[in-house]
Amino acid sequence: MVRYKCIIIEDEPLAAEILQDYIAQIPFLELKHTCSDALGALEFLKSEKTDVIFIDIHLPKLNGLDFIRTLKN
Repeated sequence: MVRYKCIIIEDEPLAAEILQDYIAQIPFLELKHTCSDALGALEFLKSEKTDVIFIDIHLPKLNGLDFIRTLKN
C-alpha cells in the first residue's frame, strides 16, 4: 500500500491534535511533522518530500494561502 507523507501546519494546539488523531486512523497517511507556523514548515519542506499538507488559513507571520502560493509544487 502506498503511504502519503503529510505535515500539519496549525498554530492552535487542539486543532493540531485533532488532525494528528485523524491522520493516525487513516492507513495510507504518514504524519512526518507538525509546525505551528508557515516559516517552520518551509524549513522542513526544504529537506523532506511531502505529499499532503494540512494547513490553517490564519497563521502568524504568513497566512496559509500566501504560504501555499510560494510553493513550487
